[in-house]
Amino acid sequence: MKYPSFLPENGTIGFVAPSFGAFIEPYHTCFLRTLELFRNMGYKTLLGPNVFEGSGIGISSTPENCGRELTDFYCREDSDILISVGGGELMCESISHLDLEQLRKAAPKWFMGYSDNTNFGFLLPTLFDTVSIYGPCASDFSMEPWHDSLYDCMGLLTGKKLTVHGYDSWEKIQLKDETSPFAPYNCTEKTVVIKKNWDGQPLSGRFLGGCLDCLVNLCGTRFDQVKAFTEKYKEDGIIWFLESCDLNVYSMRRAVWELKEAGWFSHAKAFIIGRPLQFDQDFGGLDRFSAVMGILGELDVPVILDADLGHLPPMMPLINGGYGTITPYKDTNIQIHFSLK
Repeated sequence: MKYPSFLPENGTIGFVAPSFGAFIEPYHTCFLRTLELFRNMGYKTLLGPNVFEGSGIGISSTPENCGRELTDFYCREDSDILISVGGGELMCESISHLDLEQLRKAAPKWFMGYSDNTNFGFLLPTLFDTVSIYGPCASDFSMEPWHDSLYDCMGLLTGKKLTVHGYDSWEKIQLKDETSPFAPYNCTEKTVVIKKNWDGQPLSGRFLGGCLDCLVNLCGTRFDQVKAFTEKYKEDGIIWFLESCDLNVYSMRRAVWELKEAGWFSHAKAFIIGRPLQFDQDFGGLDRFSAVMGILGELDVPVILDADLGHLPPMMPLINGGYGTITPYKDTNIQIHFSLK
């Protein structure tokens, strides 16, 4: 597994928009504030041509332009890391226009984003044996004050902190909008992590995952090299981390079933399941727990539910493709330490 060089002091942060660009409020104002903040911290910034674009359908620009921007900015040498401007809906069309051979030859570089950015962050380890970070997009860094999760992101990107843990509370209803673009996370809900089939002993393995909405869409396409990846790292075992955005509880269950039947979970050692955006949905006797446990329970491996991961922040930043160890933290939460191997 290849690990990029960490973001150095006074280094350059590149920003790209392979999914949505920062073209509407509050994201436009938030992104401008993020740029100002990083520059005040001593970092240089490099902007892709699509970061303020909104001419595309579900993404910032045309799929061709988005694929070209991501390829070019990942491969060029004048930025140290890349952070995606935002999530979106149809980044799957952007990756159809990536230059895979050029990316395969490029020096590894940290790429961070979540949600729709799974379409690239997941391919980096499974296609190119290069880690990425599943973490917030650029606009979140504009909040005042920063949540601890953002300091954790910077700790990973700079290599100064390789251990993350869950947080005390989470946001169910956000306050950030056009009138309050820099509002912090509205963490009103106590975090309660549910642990199934786990006795609390350390769980080590190679982390892999992202947004379930995107992963099920990649399954079976020419970008699906998951079975080869999991076979290569079967001695490590795979710790899958999954969360969902638009999927209702039945869609979640169908998606987990599909990935299992496609052989993705053949070397699964454990699962971390984040809080789904459809958090309170209970439909026809199916809720967020039974939506996944009805399938994953058959595998008889530890499953950690309602973790700080995904669309109901805060989220622990995770190294996709990285080797890590899970241990208990506080009353019900978890801690993860990543090793660079």
